[in-house]
Order: sequence, then C-alpha cells, then structure tokens
Amino acid sequence: MITATRYHDFSAGHKVTGHENKCRHLHGHNYRVHFTIRSDVGVDNLGRVLDFSAIKSSLCEWLESEWDHRFLVYAGDSDVSVLQRHFPDDVVVTPFNPTAENMARYLVETVAPRQLETTGCELVRCTVEETRKCQATFSR
Repeated sequence: MITATRYHDFSAGHKVTGHENKCRHLHGHNYRVHFTIRSDVGVDNLGRVLDFSAIKSSLCEWLESEWDHRFLVYAGDSDVSVLQRHFPDDVVVTPFNPTAENMARYLVETVAPRQLETTGCELVRCTVEETRKCQATFSR
C-alpha cells in the first residue's frame, strides 16, 4: 500500500472533562496533525496518491475553519453553557471529550469521509500532537 502524508499546525484551547490532573483546567496547545491518505486505485497517472494541495484544501483548511483559535469542549461538560454564553463565537462543542486520541478518531471517522468524498481517497491514519513529546494516533 502506498500513502501520502501531510501535516498541519493549528492552535486551540481545550479542557479534558474528568481529567485527574491539570488538564481538567482550561488550557491550550499548538497542535500538529498528520494526515495519511490512501487511494483505492493506488496512484494516479502522475504517480500521486492525492496531490498535497488537495489534502490541504480538504483537511487542513477544515482544521483552520473549524478548530483553529477556538476552544474545544465536550458536550457533556458542566461548563459548556457558561463558555458558550461568554464566548459564543469561540467555543466548539464536541460530541467527544477533546483528547488527542478522540480528536484523531473524529478526524478519521467523521470529518475525512465528508471532506474526501469526491477524491477516491480515505484518511487511514491521523496523528494529533499536543506537544512535541505527546501524540496520539488513530488508524483504520
């Protein structure tokens, strides 16, 4: 199998609901997300899985418009309504606790199928780095 990988950096805040240590507090990261794509047909006539600019326009730009410089909070968090009331344009309510693991899974299972729908490609692996030392990967 041949794949193509592109990464994208963005900044966002989050709160990990129920975390036993300091990550239960409001804080943020300079995230780096690695997208690994594969095609059902291998490579095109130029030898590409998918042009890197297509990965940028479909997945990287989604991150920019939806999560960059926003605050991610789980729908089940007790602070959702307070955060939404005070920061209505800045809060993204997620159906998952916004850990790196859950973010990677959501990008693979929910975002990428919609964003890559017309490309003949799928996101087979996504790595979300919270810091240069801490990352989580979800693979199909």
